[in-house]
Amino acid sequence: MDEKSNKLLLALVMLFLFAVIVLQYVCPGTECQLLRLQAFSSPMPDPYRSEDESSARFVPRYNFSRGDLLRKVDFDIKGDDLIVFLHIQKTGGTTFGRHLVRNIQLEQPCECRVGQKKCTCHRPGKRETWLFSRFSTGWSCGLHADWTELTSCVPAVVDGKRDARLRPSRWRIFQILDAASKDRRGSPNTNPGANSPSSTKARNASKSGKNFHYITILRDPVSRYLSEWRHVQRGATWKASLHVCDGRPPTSEELPSCYTGDDWSGCPLKEFMDCPYNLANNRQVRMLSDLTLVGCYNLSVMPEKQRNKVLLESAKSNLKHMAFFGLTEFQRKTQYLFEKTFNMNFISPFTQYNTTRASSVEINEEIQKRIEGLNFLDMELYSYAKDLFLQRYQFMRQKEHQEARQKRQEQRKFLKGRFLQTHFQSQGQSQNPSQNPSQNPSQNLNLNANQNVTQNLIQNLTQNSSQKENRESRKQSPGQEQSDGSASNGTNDYIGSVEKWR
Repeated sequence: MDEKSNKLLLALVMLFLFAVIVLQYVCPGTECQLLRLQAFSSPMPDPYRSEDESSARFVPRYNFSRGDLLRKVDFDIKGDDLIVFLHIQKTGGTTFGRHLVRNIQLEQPCECRVGQKKCTCHRPGKRETWLFSRFSTGWSCGLHADWTELTSCVPAVVDGKRDARLRPSRWRIFQILDAASKDRRGSPNTNPGANSPSSTKARNASKSGKNFHYITILRDPVSRYLSEWRHVQRGATWKASLHVCDGRPPTSEELPSCYTGDDWSGCPLKEFMDCPYNLANNRQVRMLSDLTLVGCYNLSVMPEKQRNKVLLESAKSNLKHMAFFGLTEFQRKTQYLFEKTFNMNFISPFTQYNTTRASSVEINEEIQKRIEGLNFLDMELYSYAKDLFLQRYQFMRQKEHQEARQKRQEQRKFLKGRFLQTHFQSQGQSQNPSQNPSQNPSQNLNLNANQNVTQNLIQNLTQNSSQKENRESRKQSPGQEQSDGSASNGTNDYIGSVEKWR
């Protein structure tokens, strides 16, 4: 009895060793080893799901098309593409701007010298910059230039001066913006419809054929407003900002100052909120909208209610058609969407800082409501931007999961084919053609056993992979109903799920 048990155990051990040898022959690389480890290991937690204290179940408010959600820029860093960073004050733009010049994996990284704020970001093999921002070209279109200034200034500056260190004089900037405004007045797009996608694309290219991809960062309006107040309280003024619109800066009557003297340092929050000309009010809408649609800073052109409506719709349209925008409150998701949009990876992950100077300011509910009222346009814009941002993130994550699932299915098919091919080859080599199989029943038993073991291994691998895919499908997007279809039609699942949520 013991002898039979030993023989059976020996046979099982031999079959196991045979299966291991076959597996190593079929897939000797690390890919199959990773597949086997993933099949038996527990699923890794989603690093983006719980960040920024965001709710697990996100219900969209706005209905965006697939084109609005899918952001994929074929950015040619060796060609004529240029990233233009619109830096809004106190939105975390300084941190993001440093990421762009110091934290991106590039064939030719930006050269940043100690003690210098600006870095040299050349295209590989060229003395041209691929990034138009504070830390690469400086304030070439003025300090914290807004959308109206950048879209008029950047094409002329880039076409007129190809050197990487773009720094025209203040007078030259006025000349550039004035010439651009004259060209705009002579074009057919000087109407409220100038914010259409077609006109936006026209402004995203220069006469020399360069493509401009505008990006920006937004922040919660109340936090941004308090942060700006604290910054002004410490002595910041931004007096060097040009505010050029339609070829000229605003007059002192159109844009009066809130303070007398060199700065507004030490001002109380109440005084900061009481100034009706404070540019901190609704700053994000003003800097993202086309001010030429409302007569720039001349408030007598149209009624206030109509002016606010035009500015808000213009800011929403420009934001939606930008190549990319991020949110300060979602650092990891901002990093993820930028990497997926431009196919450029950061070296180190972004860090979410929940403690800022604005968060240290304690305000009561009454002041909170007043700040929200002073920034009612920014509140509406941020709600719109947050909804679009999270929908884009979920859409891109779902698309990524579908592509990964399709790749795993192709790998399983390939692995199964190699298993069968190797098995039948080994079976043909082990069997003697000159010998009658019926005369050697023990050999037939061994071959049948080998075939059964091989088929069992294939079946187990397939089942493990399928079970893992089912677990990922149930966990990858809370609140969404996943489709079991292939990845070819899977990109439309997110749009359908939005309708089901409604």
